[in-house]
Amino acid sequence: QVQLVESGGGLVQPGGSLRLSCAASGSIFRLADMAWYRQPPGKQRELVARITYSGSSNYVDSVKGRFTISRDNAKSTMYLQMNSLKPEDTAIYYCNMAWFGYDYWGQGTQVTVSS
Repeated sequence: QVQLVESGGGLVQPGGSLRLSCAASGSIFRLADMAWYRQPPGKQRELVARITYSGSSNYVDSVKGRFTISRDNAKSTMYLQMNSLKPEDTAIYYCNMAWFGYDYWGQGTQVTVSS
């Protein structure tokens, strides 16, 4: 059984930074592709960034150059470094693990960008 626990969200001013973490239980983390999704208020959940088990990454255009996804397989933890945050980045951020066609999700962490 896999459990994903996000942390690091909060309230930040425009232009500020936050670092989200996703800690995974179980033994498959190092073999699984991971991703961050977000759900802005009143909108659908969207993919933010994805990192493969081998470390290749890709991003949605709106966060390219500002966000960096990374992983530490020894700690079974994934990260999302978010810089130059904008009000439109406000959302609940979810950690996702894709494993043989099954999706595991964390409970989400709120990120609010406001002055």
